[in-house]
Amino acid sequence: MLVPVKWLKDYVDINVSPKELADRLTMSGSKVEELIVTGDEITNVVTGKLVKIEKHPDADKLSICTVDIGKEEPIQIVTAATNMKEQDIVPTALHGATLHGGLKIKKGKLRGVASNGMFCSEEELGIAGDEPVYGLMILPKDAPVGKDIKEVVNMTSAVIDFEITSNRRDCFSILGMARETAATLGSSLKKPELGYKTNSGENINDILKVEVKDDLCRRYMARGIKNVKIEDSPSWIQERLLEANIRPINNIVDITNFVMIELGQPMHAFDRRDINACSILVERAKNAEKFTSLDGEERDLDDTMLCIKDAAKTVALAGIMGGLNSEVKEDTKEIIFECANFDGVNIRNSSKKLALRTEASSKFEKDLDPNLVEMAMDRACHLIEELGAGEIMEGTIDIYKCKVEGHSLDVDYTWINKFLGTDIKKEDMKEYLDRLELDTTINENILNIKVPTFRSDVNIREDVAEEVVRIYGYDKVKSTLPDTQTTKGGKNKKQKLEYKTIEALNASGLNQSISYSFISPKVFDKILLKEDSDLRKVVSIKNPLGEDYSIMRTTTIGSMMESLARNYTRSNDYAKLFEIGRVYLKKEDENSLPEERNILTLGMYGDVDYLDLKGVVENVVEALGIDKISFKRETENPSFHPGKTASLYLGKEFAGVFGEVHPDVAENYGVDERCYIAELNLDVLFKNADLDRKHKSLPKFPAVTRDFAVLIDEKILVQDIEDIIKKQGGGIVESYKLFDVYTGAQIAEGKKSVAYALVYRNSERTLTDKDVNKVHDKILRALEYKLGAELR
Repeated sequence: MLVPVKWLKDYVDINVSPKELADRLTMSGSKVEELIVTGDEITNVVTGKLVKIEKHPDADKLSICTVDIGKEEPIQIVTAATNMKEQDIVPTALHGATLHGGLKIKKGKLRGVASNGMFCSEEELGIAGDEPVYGLMILPKDAPVGKDIKEVVNMTSAVIDFEITSNRRDCFSILGMARETAATLGSSLKKPELGYKTNSGENINDILKVEVKDDLCRRYMARGIKNVKIEDSPSWIQERLLEANIRPINNIVDITNFVMIELGQPMHAFDRRDINACSILVERAKNAEKFTSLDGEERDLDDTMLCIKDAAKTVALAGIMGGLNSEVKEDTKEIIFECANFDGVNIRNSSKKLALRTEASSKFEKDLDPNLVEMAMDRACHLIEELGAGEIMEGTIDIYKCKVEGHSLDVDYTWINKFLGTDIKKEDMKEYLDRLELDTTINENILNIKVPTFRSDVNIREDVAEEVVRIYGYDKVKSTLPDTQTTKGGKNKKQKLEYKTIEALNASGLNQSISYSFISPKVFDKILLKEDSDLRKVVSIKNPLGEDYSIMRTTTIGSMMESLARNYTRSNDYAKLFEIGRVYLKKEDENSLPEERNILTLGMYGDVDYLDLKGVVENVVEALGIDKISFKRETENPSFHPGKTASLYLGKEFAGVFGEVHPDVAENYGVDERCYIAELNLDVLFKNADLDRKHKSLPKFPAVTRDFAVLIDEKILVQDIEDIIKKQGGGIVESYKLFDVYTGAQIAEGKKSVAYALVYRNSERTLTDKDVNKVHDKILRALEYKLGAELR
């Protein structure tokens, strides 16, 4: 909101600079967006009288002027201007002057003749306006000579642009900001003049009938003006409106705009001739109704929009804009002033539907105080009388069914001090609140506050404390620690597990990456998903940025391949990445939210193989304290190489898949390297995680080691051998380690030799050979029976 400082001074004595005023208002809670000061850039420009004008001897278009600038010796200036004559007084820029736009003036020579400055037009002074300027600015004959041009022309003006929050509807006006200024500076507030006389001999109630048929209009007031004289507004009104960025039109329209900006209450003037049957009806529009507003645009209305109508037509969109069919014209002789209060939500919705946002609608949107209507109407009538623009009829039509009343608050001043951490006297608190027109009395320690209807934002004791401290001064409040019990900070279980996971991955040489959860439907074809795959059932985005971000991902394989491909195309020899993200699995019920799963994705290429990836997976599992894991060969996943892929199980629960990416998938992403990816369900991993570390004492009894090598079919997994070792170990197999897998010479085709080292130990006693041989033989027999193994 633009607030001219000159306008504020009509209501408040301001004895500080515009800059200091803006700073102090900011500190008292009124956010200043910008301070716009004009005239400051003009320096060293004075009024000068043209004593003598001569033609330049060497230039037909130049003149040599002798100029009196109020000093003993006149100065000489060469100019190309032609609209001046001797004894004229003109703005004169001296050596070292600065003009509009930062133009610097220096003395010099023009065609060999010394020139000690420059004459100025309105354009050089930055006051030209929209009209083109021809020639110099000629000042009145009685203008003083040798004076600063800013003092003579009154060029300096300051406008403060405030950002007003919607809860402070009282501040959407000059008067509201004047109230804030007076409270901040400790000055008295001068209210606008509201008095007027009626002398027309005619009563508005005898000539106009008003009916309000919708509760969206909470108050409607009307008055009549006779013998109207349509003319230009006086300069002081035009100046105020222009500074507030409103174009003056004529005295009647300017009065309504002036009151709207001054008091924050929009109002409207109708030409009485255009009000059919002298009847006004406030009701909603009809669907598909046509209406031409003051801007000349025809608009389509619907039955949600509140309108002002006469007996035959719609004459205004309530709270937004009047109609072209009832505007004030040059020959208007009688007008009807309308001032009303409308539902803010309805005005905003109607304004948005019509794509028509006006100064009036922007104010009504804030749910204005209905009690402001009468004040605005009185002010408009006062201005009519002051400007001699017409005669006010007797009487007022005022339909106000549910009157809004102020409310009271009782607040203990000691609580306010405790709440703020201050030591403000209760008498001072009363003074601060009274400055804001929050009428306050003191009853022992209690502040009894009468809250006026224009302060709808003051409802609880915390609101009162805020009003006190902002006028007292935020800068005066000392910093203190909160007087409360603090909670112990720390990470929850999920955060701890995630930290452990990232720690293990970083230790394994992987770097974290992040990708979008939005993907393209084309990803499924690139990772070779089958057409009937459940992963193709996706959640679509209603307003996507584009096709590449149009669905929520159901797998992270495509996202990781994008990251690996990006590294590959940038000629990185290797990449080792991990991502913790989510997938979104669509449910059968269309109205249900998708299932969100937390997924850990690993990806790598370069000097790595399948076993490197498997090692990283095992590092993560170990870091999370998960014991019962198993790996099973995976041949059905189309995105992976069928012979180099495994599924991870925790007990019987599937926890993810990892392996070499199918060569066709790598080719689809333009990667000419073997790529390895793991997609693990973090929710399953975290559910089975155990961060409680249990330590054992060092063994007291010695261990016994045994090795064996067996021949088995090539298709048998070492996982199957290890399952048998664990099951048949009898509780004394402390550990086992695969140390050799051999195929080739001396080994039959289709067979392989697998060798293990086993460590046996009993924590209660020393094992004998008999004890160890019994269990060892049991393991070998089980291998022979279940896997067809032959001992080498």
